[in-house]
Amino acid sequence: MRQLLALPTGLATGLVVLAASACSAPTPPRSDVPQVTPTGPATLPAPTGPHPVGTTALHLTDTSRPDPWDPDLDARRLKVTLWYPAKQRDGQRAPYMTSKESELLLKGSRITGAPYDTLSNTRTNAVEDVGPTGRGLPLVVLSPGFTKPVSTLTSLAEDLASRGYVVAGIDHTHESYATTLSDGRVAECLACDGDTDPGFGPRVVQGRAADVSFVLDRLPSEWENSGLIDRSRIAMVGQSIGGAAAVAAMVKDSRVRAGIDMDGTTYARIPKSGFARPFMFIGAPQHVTGGRDTSWDRDWKLLTGWKRWLVLSGTEHHSFTDLPLLAGALGIRPAPRALSAARSAELTRTYVAAFLDQHLKSRRQPLLEGPSSRYPEVTFCPATCGTP
Repeated sequence: MRQLLALPTGLATGLVVLAASACSAPTPPRSDVPQVTPTGPATLPAPTGPHPVGTTALHLTDTSRPDPWDPDLDARRLKVTLWYPAKQRDGQRAPYMTSKESELLLKGSRITGAPYDTLSNTRTNAVEDVGPTGRGLPLVVLSPGFTKPVSTLTSLAEDLASRGYVVAGIDHTHESYATTLSDGRVAECLACDGDTDPGFGPRVVQGRAADVSFVLDRLPSEWENSGLIDRSRIAMVGQSIGGAAAVAAMVKDSRVRAGIDMDGTTYARIPKSGFARPFMFIGAPQHVTGGRDTSWDRDWKLLTGWKRWLVLSGTEHHSFTDLPLLAGALGIRPAPRALSAARSAELTRTYVAAFLDQHLKSRRQPLLEGPSSRYPEVTFCPATCGTP
């Protein structure tokens, strides 16, 4: 089942994001939605931490396994984007994505009301290839939703880096509409051809777990500044099937100490004996107790350590990504009664950072202990939420 945005006349009704094991065909364009004029290039909100942010990209090749989606490739190639606290604020801002990546993402999502290179003009906050600063920095792995590049989590990544984290965002090749490889070629979404197959969700998350373990293996030798990372403090955060992959990665790899699933149906089987590492679900109202997606109810019972289950009113599946921040530039009409893009970003950044500060930096966070008058949109489940 795909989660959808409301779009103007002549456009598809959604930036498609995988939320369950089977993906239905996109809904036909609607004729009752008024046209919205694109507002021009988007600007991501400024990071809230004290540090300037730098970013760089790595291209890694895992020769121990074939690519799971391309039978002609006997190795798995990945692009990893790093964000980190930087020594300086001045310098060339990193591009959000290339013109070709923007074109393929908009075409794949059937967005035709804005120039295809629109997202390549999005203004970011991170300085490209600037030197990092700090020592003993925790590491956060990011995994995006199906069909989306990890750049759609840039606002969150920049914010975490400004707060003193190294962030490693993984582009899972052939699971996104566009991933630029080391030789400049752009890999397209081969996995999209099989997203209705039985067992597709479990296959994706297991493959992503393998990607994560490989990145953790190779990062020390591939990034010259990896000595700044405290490898005993690693967490994973993912959106949609990237959140499901966080569960799979934690079950597979004990180096991942804590995890967050942002609105993703889960597939990996947690041992019946339970799972004691810290974990947080944070999602839209469809993820209330006893709601449409029952995977969180199932897994909640097996989480035996520190855990939280948060539901944010006024959010949708895409609210935990940059997509609402980009909607104006793309000519997308916000869904009725949806939180503003700025508020969605604030809530996501605030609660993700609180979780990571508590579990990777050992800083107690009262915000995670119960409802807050400052953030009334956030409900703590399962005790105080359920199917209406």
